[in-house]
Amino acid sequence: MSARILLVEDEPGLVLTLSDLLADEGHEVESATDGVSGLARATAETFDLVILDVMLPGKNGFEVCRELRQRGRDCAILMLTAKTQLTDRVVGLKLGADDYLTKPFEPPELLARIEALLRRVHREKLTPVVRFQFGNVEVDFEKGDVRKQGAPVNLAGKELHLLRYLVDHRGKVVSREELLEAVWEYQPGVSSRTIDVHVAWLRQKLEDSPQNPRHIHTVRGVGYRFAV
Repeated sequence: MSARILLVEDEPGLVLTLSDLLADEGHEVESATDGVSGLARATAETFDLVILDVMLPGKNGFEVCRELRQRGRDCAILMLTAKTQLTDRVVGLKLGADDYLTKPFEPPELLARIEALLRRVHREKLTPVVRFQFGNVEVDFEKGDVRKQGAPVNLAGKELHLLRYLVDHRGKVVSREELLEAVWEYQPGVSSRTIDVHVAWLRQKLEDSPQNPRHIHTVRGVGYRFAV
C-alpha cells in the first residue's frame, strides 16, 4: 500500500538512502532536516506516517512527537535513534510514538515496521464528526451552524453536505466520482464541473486565501483532499 511519508532526519546520507528505499516501494516521501521544520510540515500537511529521528537540531524528536499529538495529529509515528536505553524507548512511546527502531537497522526490518503501521492506519476509520474546527472556522454540522472568526457564514445545503463529506474523509483523496455518488447521488445534470464550482464557493467562504487554500486541496486529475 502506498502512503505519504515525512522523513525527519538530519543525516544527509540516511535521508537519501531512506528516500530512495521508500520511493522504490511506491511511497511519496518528503523530508525535513531539523525538528522545527519537521514539526511545521507535519502540522501543515497531511501524512500517513512520520519517521522521526530523536536527535535533531532545533527540536528533538521527543518534543516534535509530543507537540504533534497535542495538536491532534493522528498520523503514525516511527521513531529512529542511535540510543539503545530502555528509558528512551519508553519516553517515545509514552509521548505518542507508535513504534521505535534503533540505528543501525536493516532495510527489511524498517520496511516491515512501516507496512505494519500503515496497515493499522488504513484499517482505522475516522469517526464522522458532529462539530469540527479548522483554522478560524467552527462548524456544527448537526445544527448547520458555520462560523469564521466568530461571525456566521451562510452555506447552502449542498455546500454543507460537501464540506462534511470532505471533513469525514480528511487526509484522504476523495475522487469527483465518489463525491457525485455520495453528495449528489448522481442527480441528473450534475457533473464534475458542479463539484468544482461548489468547492470554489467553499474556499471563498471559508479559506483565508481562496487562491492558495490551506484546507481544501485539489489533487490534480483525481479530486480533493481536506487537510486540517
